[in-house]
Amino acid sequence: MLNEDQKIQLSAPLNRAYVKERKQGGRQFAYIEGWQAIAEANRIFGFDGWQRETIFATVVADYEREIGENKLPGFGVTYVCKVRITVGDIVREGCGSGHGIDRDRGLAHESAIKEAETDAMKRALMTFGNPFGLALYDKEQSNVIDESELRRRQALAPKRAEFIEHLKATIAHEFTSREKLGEWWNSEGQKAARRRYELTDAEIEMLKALVIAKAEQLGGAHAAAS
Repeated sequence: MLNEDQKIQLSAPLNRAYVKERKQGGRQFAYIEGWQAIAEANRIFGFDGWQRETIFATVVADYEREIGENKLPGFGVTYVCKVRITVGDIVREGCGSGHGIDRDRGLAHESAIKEAETDAMKRALMTFGNPFGLALYDKEQSNVIDESELRRRQALAPKRAEFIEHLKATIAHEFTSREKLGEWWNSEGQKAARRRYELTDAEIEMLKALVIAKAEQLGGAHAAAS
């Protein structure tokens, strides 16, 4: 299972500095490079905390073609590939494709299979969260932020973690009445504090579940949280 620190890192926004762009078929595409995805996997999961396995790589096109403005003879090759990523007992898979063009057929194959494996790996890693490019699938890119904003959020992170632990302790130990618990949780001051520390929806739902469980423990089925 992923630890809490890893979950926080996987839900963190993507640094805009890592995003590259390319034109393809008349459209502009945003992506992260393969080496960046590997570096992030090593950072978040640990160098020995994840595995990559190529399930299959298959040639789907291999043909002679002209290359460049001088129309030199060469070859075009395309591979499709599936890669499996394993982190502990979590298994994710992704499929990708790669294309190689070269005057040497062997080099065209080498280029195509490398690109296909990298593409499939990134698609598998993407399912883990924003740092692997998931944020780019949102057209608004609301979870892609600039370096300065990322540093601000990173500086806030320890205070957020401390605030969350304080809330947990308060819920567990400070109330003997479910009415008082509900008043505290739903107060404007408490709502403002949760906004100030920028708690995520998932974190608020987790805390709300603790409030409801505590309210039931204090003697009522009526939910204290709203």
